[in-house]
Amino acid sequence: MGGLTEVPSVQTLKKGREKVIDNGAFLISLDFELNWGVHDVYTKEQYGKNILGVRQAIPEMLALFQQYDIHATWATVGMLCFTEKKKLIEHFPALLPSYIDQNFSPYGKMENLSENEGKDPYHFGESLVHQILQVPYQEIGTHTFSHYYCLENGQDADQFRADLQAALNVPCLENLDIRSLVFPRNQTNSAYLNICKELGIQSYRGNEKNWVYGASGYKDRSKVKRLIRLMDCYVNITGHHTFNLGEESPGHPVNLQSSRFLRPYNPKLKTLEPMRLNRIKKGVEYAARRGEIYHLWWHPHNFGTHLEENISFLRKILDHVSKMRETYGMQSMNMGEVATNWELRKAERPHISFNSD
Repeated sequence: MGGLTEVPSVQTLKKGREKVIDNGAFLISLDFELNWGVHDVYTKEQYGKNILGVRQAIPEMLALFQQYDIHATWATVGMLCFTEKKKLIEHFPALLPSYIDQNFSPYGKMENLSENEGKDPYHFGESLVHQILQVPYQEIGTHTFSHYYCLENGQDADQFRADLQAALNVPCLENLDIRSLVFPRNQTNSAYLNICKELGIQSYRGNEKNWVYGASGYKDRSKVKRLIRLMDCYVNITGHHTFNLGEESPGHPVNLQSSRFLRPYNPKLKTLEPMRLNRIKKGVEYAARRGEIYHLWWHPHNFGTHLEENISFLRKILDHVSKMRETYGMQSMNMGEVATNWELRKAERPHISFNSD
């Protein structure tokens, strides 16, 4: 595929491995979903502006990533990787999720789609995938085929396997080695990790290690937890959630846990913006000083409105990352690069049991 930048191999990373491990790394992952990520929560009238804004947000983010030499993983929903409705339907998995709440399933909503990307920018985004692949060090990971919910009642392991297999067989991604996964809605299901490993997934983004960030079904979300999470974006309540590549459970992909969700700009909370920025900058510096990893994530549609403010905020973060690079040797890496580095460490030090949990 023209312009595709390969994720560095183990051999490529050998020279830099000690720097990465000793001096820390800044890791970005983006949950790239379009309307497939919110079809069960919002109507087009409620959230359509954010979805359409993705087509301006992605080029802006990519330009920043190039300017600051940022490596990032785009965890992409397979269903958006098409230009035509007909082709999408032809690539449905053999087994569909049997959620008890069928509103979670996009398969019963195909009548809401138009015929192609030109007529339906809410659901089709193959052209955006090609834009991402033109930029160096951008990794395409998977966010499953259908934005699959691994903790919702009714679905099972066989259905998840079929969904993930479909995601890995999307035609426009056929030349890619997809090895990074983000569970939709952060519904990390440890029972499914062996399936991920069998299908070639080497890493996943786990949840922050605090009870307020514990994985749960959508309807099981606690209002108390959500309030604490909001406060935690401005004040350090639960810690920085940086991490080392420690010991790894045998046979499982490595857990590259989240450090912080990049909450989008909110005009109502404008006066708190310096606190939100300081919260992230302190976490990044904490990781750089300790030689650990800081994992920041968000959705492109979070930048779909208030784009100027969100890009300006991201630029300030990346300015700080540059300072950490100059001061402490911190590196920018995507999930695939970190996982490759981890595999190298295991191979060179087989007597040590690595565990990321």
